[in-house]
Amino acid sequence: KVLIDVPCSDLAEELAQSETKVQGLQDALQRVLDRREEERQSRQVLKLYLETFKNENREKAAESKTVSRKEMDVVDTGTSSTDALFRRMLSDDICAVLKKKPSPELFLNSKDLELVLKEDTQILASVLGWDKQKAEALQQACNQELSKRLEQVQALHSLRNTSKGKKMVP
Repeated sequence: KVLIDVPCSDLAEELAQSETKVQGLQDALQRVLDRREEERQSRQVLKLYLETFKNENREKAAESKTVSRKEMDVVDTGTSSTDALFRRMLSDDICAVLKKKPSPELFLNSKDLELVLKEDTQILASVLGWDKQKAEALQQACNQELSKRLEQVQALHSLRNTSKGKKMVP
């Protein structure tokens, strides 16, 4: 930051370089500072997004517990009523991907990843016939993939905004 704030001519004289080279150096340093600030802001936005996502999950979990008993009644087919509700939320295609793919989070769209994350781990394990640890690992992988996708979108928006700004500068 100090090197950027120093007048270009003074810095050029001190470094025994041309002013154009020093100006290029100052520009590069400013870009690095800008990128770091964008990364910091992106991390903050992601953190807020994840907190909001967790809060929404809690609210939806509370709502699902208040579903009327009539909706919860399911003919005894060997599955619990919560499993039946879960299956209605996740299509057979999604369940097949979760069961058969080695890294299913890479094969699901973001909306499907959110559905997997919203589910109770025990219910997810039950529906997929897994133990709770494997279901937790799946949810963690889905969360990481969703976070990575959000970061990519934010980076693209940042690049788009940066490139728009450069086009306007004479």
